[in-house]
Amino acid sequence: MNAVVETLSWFAMRVTYRREFKIKEILDGEGIENYIPVRQTIRLRRSRRVKETVPVVRGIVFVRTTLSEIQRVKTPLPYFQYMTNRRTGEKIIVPDDQMRLFIAVTSIGNENLLYFGGDELNLAKGTRVRVTGGDFEGYEGIFLKVKGARDRRVVISIEGVVAVALATISPELIEVL
Repeated sequence: MNAVVETLSWFAMRVTYRREFKIKEILDGEGIENYIPVRQTIRLRRSRRVKETVPVVRGIVFVRTTLSEIQRVKTPLPYFQYMTNRRTGEKIIVPDDQMRLFIAVTSIGNENLLYFGGDELNLAKGTRVRVTGGDFEGYEGIFLKVKGARDRRVVISIEGVVAVALATISPELIEVL
């Protein structure tokens, strides 16, 4: 018998009804690597200020596993679905290097990051750049004007899923690629 060797891939998954942390708990219990970009926020609960960890983008969980394993886990969970490319209908699979960069940027905890849905920004209008200094030294992205910011920012994107605009970076710390 020939066993088919499946490769580990990062799947972009959609979760409904704010169940991101419930899915994370299930995946962690199965020993499956996953990532939810989160931030700290202060909320009022019963007239008290409470610090909470919330997803920066609702309804998205990234899962690194094989296709058969993710299929096995998601089958009994109707609220856990593949994100698909709107044009081709194919599952969105994020390349490892792109995911590693996204995790590195979003896990810094920088309060000045801006998040956008996968198709909110026209990245074709921007310029491909590398940051040469500061907190984001070495990161590459697209330099463009984004909604909600006065100046242009470097944007790291996972196509069709999510984009994150870095904090304002001095132009002398940016090199065009």
